[in-house]
Amino acid sequence: MKIFRRILLVVIVVITVAAIAGMLFINNMKKRAIPDYSVDVDLENMIDEVTVIRDSLAIPHVYAKNEEDLYRVVGYLSAQDRLWQMDLLRRITLGRLSEIFGADMLGADQLFRAFDFSKKSAEVLQQTDPEILKCLMAYTDGVNQFITNNQKKLPFEFGLLGYKPDEWTIVHTTNLIGYMAWDLTSGWSADMAMFKIENAAGDSLVKELMPWDNDFKTRFVYPDYIEKHPELVMNTTIEQAVNAISKLGIQVFEASNNWAVSGERSETGMPLLANDMHLGFMSPGIWYQMHQVVEGKLNVTGVVLPGQPYVICGHNENIAWGMTNLTVDNLDFYLETVNPSDTNQYKLNGRWVDMRITEEAIQVKGEDEPVIRNNRYTHRGPVVSTFKGVSDKTITARWIGTDYSNELRSVHLFNRASNWDEFRDAAKTFIAVSQNVVYADREGNIGLQAAGGVPVRKGDHVMVYPGDTTLYDWGENDIVPFEQLPYSYNPENGVVSSANNKTVNEEYPYYIGTWFSLPNRIDRIRELLDAKEKHSISSFREMHSDQVSVFARRMVPVYIDVLDGKVEGIENEALLILKQWDYHMGMNEAAPLIFEQMYAELIRTLYKDELGDEVFPQIMGNDIIARYHIYTLAETLESAWCDDVNTPGHTETFSDNILRAFKTTVDTLVSIAGNDPGAWRYGDIHTITIEHPMGGVDLVVKLFDPNLGPYAAGGSFHTVSPFSYTVGSSYEVDHGASQRHIFSLENWDHSKTVIPTGTSGIPASPYYGNQTELYMNYKYHDDPFSRQAVELKKKYKAVYR
Repeated sequence: MKIFRRILLVVIVVITVAAIAGMLFINNMKKRAIPDYSVDVDLENMIDEVTVIRDSLAIPHVYAKNEEDLYRVVGYLSAQDRLWQMDLLRRITLGRLSEIFGADMLGADQLFRAFDFSKKSAEVLQQTDPEILKCLMAYTDGVNQFITNNQKKLPFEFGLLGYKPDEWTIVHTTNLIGYMAWDLTSGWSADMAMFKIENAAGDSLVKELMPWDNDFKTRFVYPDYIEKHPELVMNTTIEQAVNAISKLGIQVFEASNNWAVSGERSETGMPLLANDMHLGFMSPGIWYQMHQVVEGKLNVTGVVLPGQPYVICGHNENIAWGMTNLTVDNLDFYLETVNPSDTNQYKLNGRWVDMRITEEAIQVKGEDEPVIRNNRYTHRGPVVSTFKGVSDKTITARWIGTDYSNELRSVHLFNRASNWDEFRDAAKTFIAVSQNVVYADREGNIGLQAAGGVPVRKGDHVMVYPGDTTLYDWGENDIVPFEQLPYSYNPENGVVSSANNKTVNEEYPYYIGTWFSLPNRIDRIRELLDAKEKHSISSFREMHSDQVSVFARRMVPVYIDVLDGKVEGIENEALLILKQWDYHMGMNEAAPLIFEQMYAELIRTLYKDELGDEVFPQIMGNDIIARYHIYTLAETLESAWCDDVNTPGHTETFSDNILRAFKTTVDTLVSIAGNDPGAWRYGDIHTITIEHPMGGVDLVVKLFDPNLGPYAAGGSFHTVSPFSYTVGSSYEVDHGASQRHIFSLENWDHSKTVIPTGTSGIPASPYYGNQTELYMNYKYHDDPFSRQAVELKKKYKAVYR
């Protein structure tokens, strides 16, 4: 017994020691990367000292005496707070995700290698101003000094995935142009979706899905541009492009809002500017807040994309700017005729031409040998049909993102611009990344500039062009001259605004795109702007938080007309809730839940019978196609899609579809939320969890707690305050405002801002998600700009020398 007890005691001690050691190991992995923001840092290659002041949110205010030192420290700080996020973005652009995540990422890696971001980056850098190159090299040096000096203090993701970061290069920074451009491209998902829908349903039904000549295309970003520039009106086949099948993309950069008012429309007597860019939610968030100062030369604050040094949106001492997606159609697909005797040849202008073939050796986690994949290219771009599930066709892609553009030059100059002319000069090289950029300056001017590469090409902009001819090709120089892109400067009404709505009217001689956002957000924004003679920071905050749905205001009366007197019991209780609704998409209300479920069920009722189980997800997954059609049906009440092909001998109407969808809606909500419609709450199931890229792994969640939430949320894709989700799958929010900024041109220190997460990318840091509660409650933090205001907010101070 004594021996047994001794053995048992030894076992218990060993287990206890092992458990303590494991806990200490995990705790070390969790916290080892958390920096002390008050510790001075010695860096190589410094010319002078740099002071970094951080406020209570740990947002860095960087004060340098020269640009090289500034950007060297900016690189160091970026890596200090966001190194693994930077490495993840880098791996996306290089096609190296499989190295750390395994074989599931092989397809993504092959796709991104096909577009070869690094090749374009090398070309861009060769043509970049030496002064900008000096800044990029200093930034790169700062990142690498952090990596070198902190090998034992790397974020937990590196330890968990079993690798260490490679050296950073300026090519990696420049590749982020490709990352942003890809996310913003209009066309990738919907071109293939519409291709499949047409094959399943036929040409006549597909034509009904197109947003041709509808009233909602009359709300323009630049409403008076053609009137002021009549020289641009010409006879051209391009003006017929809106009557053709076009493209759509569901990207990370899904949508955005921006607006500005002049001093005459502001209580301060100076302009006010607001911006909220709508991106996919992730933790850490995509933006890194930062204030950068070079004494007597530069003073700029705003949001930075980790991995590059410049403020993307923000303000300097003279101007403020913000962005929304221009929704340019800048990607085309071509149906290639392949030689049956040699599948590596394609027909072009009557002869067989060899494809260019590259062999991609993709290293996969856990595998000794790389996986070999071949990418094939025509003169237009890569073969992509294998990526999008089109098995019986060979389709290539022509994308503007592979052409020369220099967005780094643009943001470098935005950061330094002092007036409208300098701002427009900076915007000229925004080509791959297409934006409506809102502007305001300290002289009292406001403006809005379309900035992006708009291809000029022949044809009707169909889903897929014939590839056996060069007739529909467009080259790197075949883009609309910047001087002919729409803009608005000091309009008479003292207001500019955009929300991804149609850019300009049909008289504009160039085709920009077709699948713009419906006017739900822009109509509400302009309604709110018109509601006050003079605006304030407070009224702009109210606009950012607005959840009144113009879409619901249009659709619900149509539903009521059909349903009144045709439902009873629980269904009638639900209908009564809609009748009494003020169209506010509040999280504590039942009506928004009924409306959103009704929308999803209407999509199923209208389209699933024609498309079948295999193709139907193409329209549910790209629901903007359905949005346009259903929006139109509220007025026309007629469409061939309304007829159920499974009921021969009977022709269903839109009213029949509404009734069926409503009954299914109520049944579904009863199963989810119970038998009392009055007790249903939108926010009970419409929730947001801001997930870390590894936040879907249970063990990671248990050990490192990297996710933020869940939080109940109101709003939807059709409200100014957007909390969007994938319609038809769940109500889990995946898109929304990635930041909210309100800039006061009267006094920069009065500006307000907030992001959904926090400064740090380290989950164990107190600054990881410390702005989330503010964000979810539509609160803001101060955005100090003057040195005096920054010093008053100071919590940490460090000197880099």
